[in-house]
Amino acid sequence: MSQHNPAAYGAAVASRYDELYGEDELGTEGTVAYLHELAGAQGSILEFGIGTGRLALPLLELGHPVTGVEASPAMIAALKEKPGGKQVQIVEGDFSEVEVPGRFKVVLVAFNAIFALPDRQAQAMCLQRAAESLQPDGLLVLEAYVLRPEQLGSGWCVLPRMVSADHVELQLSRYDHATHRVVRTLVHLRDDDTSVTGVSDTFAWPGEIDLMAEAAGLRLVSRSGGWHREPYDAASSRHVSLYRPGPAEPLE
Repeated sequence: MSQHNPAAYGAAVASRYDELYGEDELGTEGTVAYLHELAGAQGSILEFGIGTGRLALPLLELGHPVTGVEASPAMIAALKEKPGGKQVQIVEGDFSEVEVPGRFKVVLVAFNAIFALPDRQAQAMCLQRAAESLQPDGLLVLEAYVLRPEQLGSGWCVLPRMVSADHVELQLSRYDHATHRVVRTLVHLRDDDTSVTGVSDTFAWPGEIDLMAEAAGLRLVSRSGGWHREPYDAASSRHVSLYRPGPAEPLE
């Protein structure tokens, strides 16, 4: 995907997305429990890049009003076909551009969604949209991967992304230092099937995301290495970062 097309990925994988990325493989139960705690009883949630509703539908079952922004008609159709899917409010469009009515307790940008945007300007606009959508006491919750040392060279790197008895996903990636683009080829291996999907990401280090968030009027309040509040350190391969509206607080 050399040209930005928010609907293209969904069109390519929507029919098989839930098969490729099962709830157990992505730790959905723990993610939902964490978000439920952050949102509080029946707190409203807005998800940028809602996809097929992996997180939205169980949050809806827990009593949270859920709104989603999604650029892929194929993903939206898959979500609407699921039990409860028609109860989710959907705004179709690019989440760096569309304005969503209302204010929310939690704005969620999960599973590397911010990297799907074409450049830093779009990422900054995404965080501005998130800030505009938050209640004064709300939280932006952002999940994204962090490049490992072996991925920082100019050549191709092969890493196992998920491994189970009946499903292996290999990630072939190459990072361009000049453009901050990460080209990824995701190879899914199953007993009866093999599939390949290409993805092009605009990578940003956590500190770069913090600066864009600060420019949008958001301050970092915590960062962990995953949805179970694992410590974030040099060995972390992803981060879950929480931001609140308000100016940055001075470091102690």
